[in-house]
Amino acid sequence: MRLFPIIPLWLIIVISISLIALILIKPQRLSLTIKYLVLIILLFIINLRIMLPNGKEPIVKTNLDVLFVIDNTISMQAEDYKGNNKRMQGVVEDCKYIINELEGSRFAVISFDNKAKIGIPFTLDKNMAIETIEILKPKEEFYARGTNLDISIELMQSMLKITKKNNDNVRIVFFISDGENTSDKAIKSFSGLKKYIDNGAVLGYGTTNGGYMKEKDYYTEEEVYIKDENYNNAISKIDENNLNKIAKEMGIDYIKMNNKNDIDNKLNKIKRITKETLENNDKSTYNDIYFIFIIPLLIDLFLIYREYDK
Repeated sequence: MRLFPIIPLWLIIVISISLIALILIKPQRLSLTIKYLVLIILLFIINLRIMLPNGKEPIVKTNLDVLFVIDNTISMQAEDYKGNNKRMQGVVEDCKYIINELEGSRFAVISFDNKAKIGIPFTLDKNMAIETIEILKPKEEFYARGTNLDISIELMQSMLKITKKNNDNVRIVFFISDGENTSDKAIKSFSGLKKYIDNGAVLGYGTTNGGYMKEKDYYTEEEVYIKDENYNNAISKIDENNLNKIAKEMGIDYIKMNNKNDIDNKLNKIKRITKETLENNDKSTYNDIYFIFIIPLLIDLFLIYREYDK
């Protein structure tokens, strides 16, 4: 049995004791007092969200290790995805689609802005991977120091090297960016990663016309458009030359993303090299039983109503 309280346990205990005290202090008919006490007890039990194990179901695992490398710079907030939507909105939507299509794989996330960092190491928990991507937020433009697309190379190599050493899984990489390199430094070659990658794609976001970017105003906390050096609205444009070059160096395809279905052909190719296995699950699954107490709760409420109606 497990408990998953809706309201924190300490808080519901305080509330319940307070309500019981009020009922006992205020004199009323004994029958009504009992019904109130039953109501509080039932609400307390329902809040506990008691869950009972229903056995262990086998889990499906694949032979894929899928690494997402996501550009999390301010330019990925440019509003030119499917009209005026932010690029990062498209990234989240497309990554969720990929994760669901390749369910059973191990997923990992690297994000980069001024630094590259591991969002989550390889895990079978697809929900954790999705949540990690959903909460990505760029650094404010005030703190940003320019983007260099190669900043994630060392971290990518380290993670891919470890997974290659530890298992025989197929290593898939999705490098996600608009291709803008705002640093003065030239982009280092990604070719050293090629031997660690079996498949994947560089996914490009943005348009040639570009889009404006917003950030929170330091004083008003309202979203305002970022200005360039001439105090005009700054525009971010996709750089497909950089993205194509990176894809070629890693030995994978480049795909311009306008819709999640743009990735379908690539996913179908990956699925053809995917092997699925059924494995025993060490963790039991659980069922909610709170609804069992709803019926007596409703009966008690009806009896309280009848008592007042007399």
